[in-house]
Amino acid sequence: MATIKDIAEEAGVSPAAVSRILNNDASLSVSLATKQKVWDAAKKLHYHKAKSRNKASFRMGIVQWFSAEQELQDNYYLLIRQGIEDFCLKNSIQIIRAFRSDANYMEILKDADGLICIGKFSNEEVSQFIKICGNIVFLDMLVSDWGITTLTMDFKQAVNLALDYLTDLGHKRIAFLGGIEFVGDKESVMDERKEVFVSYMKKKNPGYTPLIYEGTFSTASGYGMMERILKEKEKPTAVFTASDALAFGAMKAIKDCGLRIPEDISVIGFNDTEMSAYTSPALTTVHAPAYDMGQHGANFLYVSSNLSITTPLKAKIPCYLVERDSCGRVM
Repeated sequence: MATIKDIAEEAGVSPAAVSRILNNDASLSVSLATKQKVWDAAKKLHYHKAKSRNKASFRMGIVQWFSAEQELQDNYYLLIRQGIEDFCLKNSIQIIRAFRSDANYMEILKDADGLICIGKFSNEEVSQFIKICGNIVFLDMLVSDWGITTLTMDFKQAVNLALDYLTDLGHKRIAFLGGIEFVGDKESVMDERKEVFVSYMKKKNPGYTPLIYEGTFSTASGYGMMERILKEKEKPTAVFTASDALAFGAMKAIKDCGLRIPEDISVIGFNDTEMSAYTSPALTTVHAPAYDMGQHGANFLYVSSNLSITTPLKAKIPCYLVERDSCGRVM
């Protein structure tokens, strides 16, 4: 497809002049002969000016991998979607919303000019989304295809930040509480936080077998896993959880066992949900800017469409530690 630069080279004028001539800029003072050269070059190169698209005509599709009910239980994915939708409302962009649990969600999204996919999806689903819309962004999912734009949290930076904090407090025996998620035909999703945790602990303590416990990303699961940990002969001095919901359950199990936080066991969460500031003690956690991720994703999708950007983007958002009262120094 011919560009403004191609026409400028063919006609022997500047790209700026070509743009103003093709847009019928009356303030441009050039001869009719120069204008004709530009028009002839555009015709020869089969140049077609992109149709301008105003905000109100742009239809942004949003597909959430959680059901509406599940989303209410997981503040993280809800915040991502709210970030996207607030961007759309502020910029008068049409929204086409779908949940993967909807029976006809692919049909709902077929008229989208841009598509944001929130969460985890199978390879087959990724292929289906691309067929629906080439202008696509995946949020919170690493897609191996380098031709697809993805925006994720920097889990390596985040986990290292949390573990550095715990080790600086003197903790060496640290347990990991995580959840197992599935896509497609019960295909498990790799949790980068777990991989980073294992790598970190092995590097810090050669020969030490990391304490890994996995269930679901729920408060009940956090409680159950913590109960199992507390029955171990040698208990950890700290617990790193892959979500605040898991941390809430773990904290209750510790208290029900008659132990104190952080005097007996330190607990650190992940996400920094609103409730984390109101637990007793208040939960130290990693802040994952989910709302901002939604805003960034929507902004990139809309802008790339308007500017005809075809180069994909692979970006990671840094997280930061919120120090509260649930972690203490090893005595």
